[in-house]
Amino acid sequence: MNAPSQGRRALLLVNPNARNGSAPLDAIRAALVEGGITPFEPPGEGDCTALIKRHARECDLVILGGGDGTMNAAAPALVETRLPLGILPLGTANDLARSLNLPTDPVAAAQLITTEEARPADLGWVNGHYFFNVASIGFSAELAGDLTAESKKTWGTLGYAIAAIRVLRRVRPFTVILEHDGIREKVTTIQVSVGNGRHYGGGMTVEETARVDDGKLDFYSLEVAHWWRLLALLPALRKGTQGRAADVRAFSTTEIVVRTRRPRQVNTDGELTTVTPAHFKVVPGILRIFAPDPATLPPMIAGVPIPFPFGTKA
Repeated sequence: MNAPSQGRRALLLVNPNARNGSAPLDAIRAALVEGGITPFEPPGEGDCTALIKRHARECDLVILGGGDGTMNAAAPALVETRLPLGILPLGTANDLARSLNLPTDPVAAAQLITTEEARPADLGWVNGHYFFNVASIGFSAELAGDLTAESKKTWGTLGYAIAAIRVLRRVRPFTVILEHDGIREKVTTIQVSVGNGRHYGGGMTVEETARVDDGKLDFYSLEVAHWWRLLALLPALRKGTQGRAADVRAFSTTEIVVRTRRPRQVNTDGELTTVTPAHFKVVPGILRIFAPDPATLPPMIAGVPIPFPFGTKA
């Protein structure tokens, strides 16, 4: 652990609509100040992307309080300004924070920002949109459309299961053309997922060895014959070992194009942001995030169990 760096100024933005948006801000501010960081909070509310760009020259780092949806929304501004990011996990699932092994307590997370380095992190990219955790087409995209902010705030991760039960009634397999690494293949699936980080969906794992700084994307396709097969796959989906199953196609790559017969929505970190055809690639080391040294982390971080394995808004 490094000694606190004195005299830094942080743009502090907290999403009031995050599930834990009523965090103890006075304690968070005190922890930052004690660690040598002066938080700056612009008056009023506004789009975080616009606020980061507007105040970029006034600060040394950005601290965002919210869930994965908040981080996703800020990604373009963080890339443009090159400001390092500190995370206060205030969302429902906080999958990015768990992938980085950040404390779940927001005050402890604030303290970590004052003592740890800002380390390089990759971003996924699809059709001009960045993502931290996972992008997917199929079941989880439909689920993201059904899950409301109100249900997440009321039910937490249980809200995922409630929405998933509704979506399961209408899920149908579809055909996908995959182009990657000089290969073109046609598959029938209910979902394809392209992961940049390790965790997603409040407890699921893209691939057991994945890291946000490994310079690659982890792909998998659920080519199951019946929806109930997902229940049998659930333990593997939580561990990130689903690629060993006969009806799951999985591989790592740096770039992939996914085509469908008709346009299908693409879910990036829980937000429906684009449609197929979808061109995915990894952008290595494009951000810096305050986090513990990856060399000190365990091989796999245990996730929080939820009944269904599909990413949604945070």
